[in-house]
Amino acid sequence: MSRRKTERLLNLVICLLATRRPLSAEQIRQAVPGYDRDGDEAFQRMFERDKNELREIGIPIDVVRDPWEDEPGYRIERESYELPEIILEPDEAAVLGLAAQVWQRASLAEAASGALLKLRAAGVATEHPVGTGPLELRVDTRDPAFPALWDAVRDRRVVRFDYRGAGSESVRGRTVEPWGVVSRRGRWYLAGFDRDRDAPRVFRLSRITGPVTAVGKAGVVEVPEGIDLRGMVGYRDEPVEERVAVVRVRQGACEGLRSLAKDVRPGTDGWDVAELTFTDPERLAGWMASLGADVEVVEPPDAREAVICRLKGALA
Repeated sequence: MSRRKTERLLNLVICLLATRRPLSAEQIRQAVPGYDRDGDEAFQRMFERDKNELREIGIPIDVVRDPWEDEPGYRIERESYELPEIILEPDEAAVLGLAAQVWQRASLAEAASGALLKLRAAGVATEHPVGTGPLELRVDTRDPAFPALWDAVRDRRVVRFDYRGAGSESVRGRTVEPWGVVSRRGRWYLAGFDRDRDAPRVFRLSRITGPVTAVGKAGVVEVPEGIDLRGMVGYRDEPVEERVAVVRVRQGACEGLRSLAKDVRPGTDGWDVAELTFTDPERLAGWMASLGADVEVVEPPDAREAVICRLKGALA
């Protein structure tokens, strides 16, 4: 099935499922992307084929005939469409949870939001606000490199990026054949073959600086048979090292931060100085950035730089 047809069928399902009242064929034609570019006869043929195809895969499309209307209306009753209650074993629920973690800005979520937006623009009342509802899942990562690396793994395409090594401020360019992106202990890693080192390597996404650039054609990367990506990341996982960050805190603000600090002492010009223990600069940066103008990370340099990058990203 072509991508265009798949998106059209998905949009049709969302349209008929979201509407509060039956829609005529003409209303569906105006609201569903993929129908509005064809003539009357072509639309009728396509619409009939799509209805039959959806019914064949078990999606119940109801035809509602109103004696006061010339044309029948169509809709999908939510009670008939929804699955019965499903009880999952703990391991099954865990697998679904992992799958949900890696579905961010997926084409299904985008198509769902787009279809609902067009329905509302056409004056059709929907049961879910645009941009919300049961079809959108997001991954919990703020690493800017994630989307490009995820696409590169999918397309089996070589990538190039700048990388800051552990415990170092120096940045070096790397050319990598990506094999997979793996999450471990709240951090994301790229596993693949480092062409510059001529060996398999693991890269922590939070240490990638600047953009990730795809190199060459898609389909050239060959993932070794039987490779254990999670094993690669696990064996190379860094020991957790506790460090201390020095943070300026505006006087009279950030009581939560003060309660967690190992030390708080008076500073100057309306500021206090706090010391916080941390292990991951990116997580510390997310916390500090959320406090806005009431905090300023003084050191260490990598934590301060992580906060600056987070704030610049929010501004952009």
